[in-house]
Amino acid sequence: MQRWIEQAFCGGYWLDDATVTETGEDKSAEWHRAVEEQQDNVNHPSHYTSHPSGVEAIEITEHMGFCLGNVIKYVMRAPYKGKQIEDLKKAQWYLAREIERQEKCR
Repeated sequence: MQRWIEQAFCGGYWLDDATVTETGEDKSAEWHRAVEEQQDNVNHPSHYTSHPSGVEAIEITEHMGFCLGNVIKYVMRAPYKGKQIEDLKKAQWYLAREIERQEKCR
């Protein structure tokens, strides 16, 4: 029988390291692998860390305004996400918005 431990929620059950199914099968290793994959996809997806410089876009963009930061982010990540044209168009959109904003401030 599943142990109900309030440490992490997965697939409708509260699980811990000793997660065992009704048949006695230990599912904890499988569950931990899924959690690690999810954490990597949240914290450091491959398109965040693929730039040859080894620098993540956020290390640069957190020191910039929103629109210019997004321009840099989309340009840096474009070759690594599989949607290069789409990301370059997003960068172009943010750049045009920033130019418009700065022209209004003159």
